[in-house]
Amino acid sequence: MAKVAFLGLGVMGYPMAGHLQAAGHQVTVYNRTTAKAEAWVAQHGGAMRKTPAEAAQGADFVMACVGNDDDLRGVCTGTEGAFAAMKSGAIFVDHTTVSAKVTRALCEAGKALGLAFVDAPISGGQAGAENGALSIMCGGDEGAYAQAEPVMQVYSKICRRIGDSGAGQMTKMCNQIAIAGLVQGLSEALHFAEKAGLDGRAVVEVISQGAAGSWQMSNRYETMLDDHFEHGFAVDWMRKDLGICLDTADDTGASLPVTALVDQFYKDVQKLGGGRWDTSSLIKRLRAMG
Repeated sequence: MAKVAFLGLGVMGYPMAGHLQAAGHQVTVYNRTTAKAEAWVAQHGGAMRKTPAEAAQGADFVMACVGNDDDLRGVCTGTEGAFAAMKSGAIFVDHTTVSAKVTRALCEAGKALGLAFVDAPISGGQAGAENGALSIMCGGDEGAYAQAEPVMQVYSKICRRIGDSGAGQMTKMCNQIAIAGLVQGLSEALHFAEKAGLDGRAVVEVISQGAAGSWQMSNRYETMLDDHFEHGFAVDWMRKDLGICLDTADDTGASLPVTALVDQFYKDVQKLGGGRWDTSSLIKRLRAMG
């Protein structure tokens, strides 16, 4: 069992840290909103600290699941950042979805301090985090990953190193690119069924068993038909992720025409007031169009 610091107790981080504590690891948490950290300790035990540096003191592993590039830099660097307090040989595992650029920069900054850095973005949504069934795609040093993998397995159904630093984030971009097109396609299919006067549930019962089947269809079609979107991964966060994908595509020369289009469709959803709606709310845009 390891001494672990967990930075960031949002809808994903809160249950992930709980799984670590339940597995017997010695967990110390930090969250920008102190009340959330206090609630976590009351529910799970463990300890809390007021800064990332205090939480990371003496930890074997420091896990982070925050919001964006700036949030990640904030918990890593500076006098109150984790890097300032981590012991030599400790491993920082970042579960945030961020750019590969910031990942590689922080990896190098950590190396200069005798630290290892594994980028380990996650997929599976809030349900995956709560059920300990996340998919984790990793980049970084092979030795550091080998040490961190048993810790991450506590809340994962698959955890795999894809390559060097940044490879995990690049893989997460592939994940988001694939999801964007799938959700738009599913939205159009359900919208078409509605306009054609078909029973959407009966339609999905049939087509989900064939080539059209997907996780999105199995897990989201009912709430989409019911016009219910107060769950899951928010549109605001998806636009953040797709922005990273599109910026990286410019750097790599990749062509992402569908991703760029769906990103604009999500912008339309935001204009409808749906920034906090689940990403399956793309169908509301179609309904709003008539």
